[in-house]
Amino acid sequence: MESIAVLTGTPVDARMGVECLASAGLSGLAYPLSDDPRRQTAFQISSQTEKNAVVRGVLENARARGCRSAFVYCNSLSSAVDFPPLAAETEMHIVTPLDVYRKLAPQYRRLGILAANAQGLSGIERTLFVANPALEMLGACALPVVLSIEAGEEPSSLVLRHQLPQLAEWFRLCGMEALILGCTHFPYLKAALAQRTSLPLIDPAEEMIRLLLNA
Repeated sequence: MESIAVLTGTPVDARMGVECLASAGLSGLAYPLSDDPRRQTAFQISSQTEKNAVVRGVLENARARGCRSAFVYCNSLSSAVDFPPLAAETEMHIVTPLDVYRKLAPQYRRLGILAANAQGLSGIERTLFVANPALEMLGACALPVVLSIEAGEEPSSLVLRHQLPQLAEWFRLCGMEALILGCTHFPYLKAALAQRTSLPLIDPAEEMIRLLLNA
């Protein structure tokens, strides 16, 4: 079975991305670009030339190992790097969470976004707005939540400690129809948060897999 390159921010979401593909019967090769979320944020605000060179090198390595597709399991990385030109250069089929948000945007009037950092939030907001200029959005960044996930904190504990039910309630009271989990770490806490909010939670991973399979 041909492997799929899994490009991520850190080793933790690399493992999550590989596991996500495995749940659909697909094989993934992990390519974390940084050691931890703070270094990944620093990478994402580096120059476009530097980012493109690093990611191009990763994609070329993956292609040399037999990968013909890439699964970018990181919202903020998807926002910080312009992947379509790299897909053309490397002749690889690349799927990112932003591909899902483009399809999702016309289905809603109001959406909340919970991202890891402002890089991710900005990219998601831009993608949604281009796909649906009438869409109303509210956003929040929560890098400390990502750090808790990386540290292995139990989901229910971190959801309560970071007051995520209260944040979800704020989105709901402001009229948002759903909350995008705009970081691929956040499925880790999805079930725990879903028990404490009536707001629908959107995880793009399943649709990303469908896009991979339908290439």
